[in-house]
Amino acid sequence: MKETLPGAGIRASRLYRVEAGDFVYNRLFAWKGSFAVATDEHDDCFVSNEFPCFRVDESRLDGQFLWRYLSRVSAWTEALGLSTGGTPTSRNRLKEEKFLGMTIPLPSLAEQRRIVAKIDQLAAKIAEARGLREQATAATAHLLDGEAGDRLTCAGATRVGDFLSIQSGYAFKSEWFAEQGIRLVRNVNIGHGSIDWGQTARIPMERRDEFARFALDVGDILVTLDRPIISTGVKVARVTDADVPSLLLQRVGRVQFKSKAVVPEFFFAWLRSRQFVGAIDPGRSNGVPHIAPKDVESIPFAPPPRAEQRRIVAYLDDLQAKVDRLKALQAQTAAELDALLPAILDKAFKGEL
Repeated sequence: MKETLPGAGIRASRLYRVEAGDFVYNRLFAWKGSFAVATDEHDDCFVSNEFPCFRVDESRLDGQFLWRYLSRVSAWTEALGLSTGGTPTSRNRLKEEKFLGMTIPLPSLAEQRRIVAKIDQLAAKIAEARGLREQATAATAHLLDGEAGDRLTCAGATRVGDFLSIQSGYAFKSEWFAEQGIRLVRNVNIGHGSIDWGQTARIPMERRDEFARFALDVGDILVTLDRPIISTGVKVARVTDADVPSLLLQRVGRVQFKSKAVVPEFFFAWLRSRQFVGAIDPGRSNGVPHIAPKDVESIPFAPPPRAEQRRIVAYLDDLQAKVDRLKALQAQTAAELDALLPAILDKAFKGEL
């Protein structure tokens, strides 16, 4: 369904009232499967002429049977072939006369209802299986988070700043940006563990030496200082061979260790853990708009001995590898579940169900 608007927000000069049981489709997106049967929830709502409404002759046709028939990819392809339009905004519009000209099989009402009931039964089982898969995915993520959190608890008398400092990047001016040159690591480039160069800003390569203090090295740990925590996790990254040469832009921080007391891999894992999240933004999951280097440096942090740090990192890496394999299997299962209903629909309307 398209978004719901108050009457004052609809610009159409003429509206049509929807009644429960009406068959409705979107003329512009019929080729994407935009068909529906109105329910009691939609009774007495209004639509523009872009959403034609039809009363179903219930003595001959079950509305749910029609909807299921038009839920097949082959029906969408047929709708696309029948759609027309003379402008970029109107092309692929399925007009009413073309829609009414589409042919459908019409077994007895009893057979239609049997087919719909069978499809609904199988669809419910697919939905249940999809729900169980989603629960398993969430449980897997919770397990990894819990294991990491338990092992990365580093509260104590010392603080992050006793072991390292956070260097903020340089405020490169946008008017310096160029099509070619050395890349700048910005907030938008910091992903969850790695740097994403999908949106790349550069300054001319001949200016590189002016900013040698901000040149990044392989292995550097970076944390975004603007919205470091988003719904999908903490935005921290490690610099790889593929990321250099590059320079550090303002509002991205680089970790600079003061001694060898902290294993870089351990601190990188800690930055991605709930311990760090809770320390900079207790009780919230979406993060604070900004943090400063001193905010990170002031967090209580008492790491275990280096040998223990390495052991923890090795354990978490092994667990992550197992989780990744499980996620791959879950993704394969999801793809198989997504393919089940279309296959069921095809069988149903070929008389094989």
